[in-house]
Amino acid sequence: MTGPAEEAPAAASPPAPASPPDSITEEAPAARSRGFWLLGEDKSVHRALGGAADVLLWKDKKTSAAVVGGATILWVLFEVVEYHLLTLVSHVLIVALTILFLWANATVFINKSPPNVPEVQISEELAVNIALRLRADINKALGLLREIAMGHDLMKFLGVIVALWILSEVGELCDLLRLMYIVVLILHTVPILYHKYQDQVDDFAAKAHAELCKQYKVLDAKVLSKIPRAPLKDKKQN
Repeated sequence: MTGPAEEAPAAASPPAPASPPDSITEEAPAARSRGFWLLGEDKSVHRALGGAADVLLWKDKKTSAAVVGGATILWVLFEVVEYHLLTLVSHVLIVALTILFLWANATVFINKSPPNVPEVQISEELAVNIALRLRADINKALGLLREIAMGHDLMKFLGVIVALWILSEVGELCDLLRLMYIVVLILHTVPILYHKYQDQVDDFAAKAHAELCKQYKVLDAKVLSKIPRAPLKDKKQN
C-alpha cells in the first residue's frame, strides 16, 4: 500500500509546470505585433524615449517644470521683451560677476566665508563622445543625401522633398526661436498624451497606415513604376 501512496504525489506533480505565465508574458509582444504600432512591436513609450523619458513623461516633475519654465522665460525675453542674445548674455554675466565680486570682497568685513564657485570644465571624454555622435549623424545624413542624389530610392527622394517643403513653410510662419519653443512644448506634451491614450492612437494610426499603403500602391502602379531609375551598382563584399 505504501507504493501507491508514494506514487500519488509523483502523479500530481505534472500539473505543476506553472512556468507558462512566463511564456505568456513573453508572447504578449507578439500579440501586439498583429496590429500597427507607432513605436514598434514591443516598445513602450518610456523605452523609446531613452534617458529623457522621466523628463518628457513628467515623472521628474521638478526637472520637467524647470525645462518648460526656462524655455518660456527665454521665449518671453527674446520675443516679447525683444532682447538680443548677445545683450542678454552680457547683462547676465555683468550682474552675476558683480554680485560674486562684491560678495567675495565683503566677506573680509562681515567675517563670512567667500562664495564657493565650482570649477566647471568639459572633460575630454565628453567632448570626444559628442564629436563622435555628431560625426555619425552627419555621415548618415550625407549618405542619405548622396543616395537620393544618385537616384536610387524614389521613396526617400519624395520623403525628403516633402519634409524640406514642410520645413520651409514652417520657417515662413515663425522664426527659429519660436519654432524651438514650440518643439519644447510638443516634446513635453505629446509623449505623455500618447502614453496615456496609446491604444486609441495606435488604432487610428493603423487605419491611416492601411489607407496610405492602399493609395501608394495605386500611385506606384500608375505613376512611380513608369519613372526610369538609375541602375543600382552591386556593392562589393569585403
